[in-house]
Amino acid sequence: MTTGAVAPHRSRLTPERESFWRLVRAEWTKFRTVRGWVIAMLVTIVAITAFVFVASDVSSSCVASSGPSACPVQPTGPSGVPVLDAFYFAHQPVTGSGTITAAMTSLTGQVAIGQASSGAPQLGPGLAPWSKAGIIIKENTSPGSAYAAMMVTGSHGVRMQWDYVNDTPGPGKGAGEAGGVSASAPRWLRLVRDGATITGYDSADGTHWTLVGTATLPGLTSSVQAGIFAAGSYYDSNSCTYDFSFCTRATGVFRHVGLSWPATGWTGTNVGGRNFGVPAPGTLRQSAGTLTVASFGDIGPAAGNAYGGNGQSLQRALDGTFFGMIPLIVVAAMFITAEYRRGLIWVSLTAAPRRGRLLAAKAIAIGAVGFVTGLVAATLAIAVGMPLLRRAGPLAWPVSLLTEARMVAGTGALLAVAAVLALAIGTIMRRSAPAVAIVIVVIVVPYLFAFGPLSGSQPHGSGPGGGGGWPLQVTPAAALSVQQAVPQFHQLIAVYPLTNGYYPLAPWAGLAVECAWAAAALALAYYLLRRRDA
Repeated sequence: MTTGAVAPHRSRLTPERESFWRLVRAEWTKFRTVRGWVIAMLVTIVAITAFVFVASDVSSSCVASSGPSACPVQPTGPSGVPVLDAFYFAHQPVTGSGTITAAMTSLTGQVAIGQASSGAPQLGPGLAPWSKAGIIIKENTSPGSAYAAMMVTGSHGVRMQWDYVNDTPGPGKGAGEAGGVSASAPRWLRLVRDGATITGYDSADGTHWTLVGTATLPGLTSSVQAGIFAAGSYYDSNSCTYDFSFCTRATGVFRHVGLSWPATGWTGTNVGGRNFGVPAPGTLRQSAGTLTVASFGDIGPAAGNAYGGNGQSLQRALDGTFFGMIPLIVVAAMFITAEYRRGLIWVSLTAAPRRGRLLAAKAIAIGAVGFVTGLVAATLAIAVGMPLLRRAGPLAWPVSLLTEARMVAGTGALLAVAAVLALAIGTIMRRSAPAVAIVIVVIVVPYLFAFGPLSGSQPHGSGPGGGGGWPLQVTPAAALSVQQAVPQFHQLIAVYPLTNGYYPLAPWAGLAVECAWAAAALALAYYLLRRRDA
């Protein structure tokens, strides 16, 4: 019996690639064999997780001892989100499928132009961009019930909105635009109900209709309320005392209001009553086939400073991130500065004479350490923090599993890129102390500076609390936006201050800013590592 020659095993990796990943493994071995560095990662995890006990120990924003109306219950919408639902509604009860149509001939308003001696705002003519009036089908007159509406807005045209968070623009012109609604150029609006589906249409002449949007309202009852409404886009600002731009009133005039259901007569209701900053009830006037409704209030999500309750944002569970990353920054800088200090950099460069490969291997190793550390820390912080925050008060916004995953993975990426940035600065400086100081200045200090007296104006309006957003747009601290849990809404007049957990950049845009800093620092580190003596 003869045996053939056995071919030797060949790695699928080329020798060059194999040696690079061997270099990465060598750098990982360097890290894990230094006990102090491993302990520092555990300190990072503990610091981020433990800080949630401080973050959850906050007092309620309303004081029950101030009276029974000091802490109104924030209504929630069909999907469980906190909502603003305070407006004037002229309605009739209807059952089953049908249609409501109206011609809107005027949209005017009032805005605060000063303050009277009594402290109350003085109102003058004006129309806020998101003041609105139109037709609406609403499950009932209770705040937070399901609805769909067709409306004309102050300067955002015709819209279809439903269930507080959904907004679709229509082709019609708004009252604040050239050719806005008037008696000679009305805007016709129509809602058609078919079971749980409501479809909105817009027309310039009441004959030719354009589809604007279709909404499905799960669980909508057979008997609902249909009619006309007005809302000034006013949110809870303590009766307009600190920011008059939010004290607005809208007035809509309607003709040819028709329902396919049997008519029962109009009933006027102030939905939501006087809670959440509505300074005065709305009104309904009927005259010669014309209906006029006027009201303060708003219909929409309760986000930003529009939230009138004592809710907690889930991202408070991650408030310790910018403190917890300091041990990671120190270790990442020392990952190369320790070799300079001890003269071991020569050994590393002898083993890996191609300096770019050595720097890349170190970046991959320390970046992976930072990512895993952040992933573990964020997972533990949210797991521990969620019940603590709920004990302190209701969550300000329901957070989906996808959002939680983004917050956890984003925190890991945030720490990974911070570690790579610290490594690059350490390579540039070749000394630990100045390298750590620089990284802290560009990451941690901007976060604190954003809340300080020199911060300037807020990124999304003005109001009490919060700081300017520019430090969190141009520095690596922008990456903290990956932890934002509560969304922003373009159709809501609200302040989105940093103190409420809002960042001026979108989550992944903020992370991209940090990545740009790390890439620039790595490029400079590579250049200097090649040009100068080790």
